[in-house]
Amino acid sequence: MTVERAFIILAGLLVIVAAVFLWRENISAAFVVGTLGAVAWFLSYRFHLRASFPVTDDEDESIDDDNDELKNEVENDHTAAS
Repeated sequence: MTVERAFIILAGLLVIVAAVFLWRENISAAFVVGTLGAVAWFLSYRFHLRASFPVTDDEDESIDDDNDELKNEVENDHTAAS
C-alpha cells in the first residue's frame, strides 16, 4: 500500500468519524476531526503530485547551485560589514 492510499483511507475514516460526531451533536469534535480529514486528503494529493513530477538530478543540482550562490552572497555581506 502506498502512502497516498493510506492518507486517502485515513481521510475517509476521519470524515466518517466527523459525521458521527455531528450526529451526536458534538460540533467542536466534528470540526477538529473533519479538519484532520481534510489535511489527510491534502497530504495524499501532495504525495500524488510528487510521484507525478519527480525531481531530476539536473533540477536538484540547480537548487544546490542557487543555495551556494545565496550562501556566498551572505558571507560577502558579513565580511563587508565587518
